[in-house]
Amino acid sequence: MSGRGTKTSEKRFEAYLEGLASVIGHADRKAPLRDYCVGLMACGGRKSVEPMAAVTAPERTAAQHQSLLHFIGSGAWSDEKVLGKVREMVLPAIERQGPIEAWIIDDTGFPKQGRHSVGVARQYCGQLGKQDNCQVAVSLSIANHHASLPVAYRLYLPKEWTEGRDRRRKVGIPAEVGFQTKPEIALEQLRWACASGLPRGVVLMDAGYGNNSDLRTEITALGLTYVAGLLSSTTVWAPGTGPLPPKPWSGRGRPPKLMRRNRQHQPAAVKALAIGLPAQAWRTITWRQGTNEKLTSRFARVRVRAAHRDYWQTTRRAQEWLLIEWPKG
Repeated sequence: MSGRGTKTSEKRFEAYLEGLASVIGHADRKAPLRDYCVGLMACGGRKSVEPMAAVTAPERTAAQHQSLLHFIGSGAWSDEKVLGKVREMVLPAIERQGPIEAWIIDDTGFPKQGRHSVGVARQYCGQLGKQDNCQVAVSLSIANHHASLPVAYRLYLPKEWTEGRDRRRKVGIPAEVGFQTKPEIALEQLRWACASGLPRGVVLMDAGYGNNSDLRTEITALGLTYVAGLLSSTTVWAPGTGPLPPKPWSGRGRPPKLMRRNRQHQPAAVKALAIGLPAQAWRTITWRQGTNEKLTSRFARVRVRAAHRDYWQTTRRAQEWLLIEWPKG
């Protein structure tokens, strides 16, 4: 990068830090905030405090290490205000490249060796691709083809953390924070985003969230559309089928209202539905150029109704598109 380009980048970085400093409270936090952000940018690999201290204050690494630990460990600023300030500064730059197209629900796992970090437990860690000791945070990001921006971020607390009084007291978990599943946290974030008037997009989520029928139902109730990953065991009503209507009223008691099933009238798993599709249902689609070759696969689409516990419903669920990918062979 040229000297002029470097100076421009430095000015933009300083302006960004000034914006963050305006919402973190006491002026004494401004210097460690700058050092911490510089450390995040300068350190490759794992972003732990020790190498960040060595980069930002090589002549007094030990003191800088303690300063950064104190800054992170006892920071009393509002996460919501910081994320709001980031959104205020960054969103206009993203939208200059095009309108927001997607709201992305996801979670991030942070591997941990010990047991004392808040929320740490043996659970699925995306970084490792398996169950292990980690923390997990649920996030909502808004995105277009140019960039994505996290707008909501919350640590998931397993039940053993919300129900253990000693643990809660030691780490300062607020009394009003109770147990919520990851889909429940995601739904809370979506409701907040709608109430905040964020530019809307299609909600995207993997099967960890998409397989939750209550979440999908609530997303629809918010007036949002979604594309959700599903497990192959998810059940649906195939085209032309659906739950049976309520039993005819006998004339006694309350008229029956709930949908029904019987042994001969059952929904199908999406994998079984895919296997039964005729050859002409499949189409080979290329959607973009990859690193080495064009990205191509085989797809089919079918109109279905979600079936999960619809025997507690009084009406049939609406039809939706089931998009199936099944590479040839």
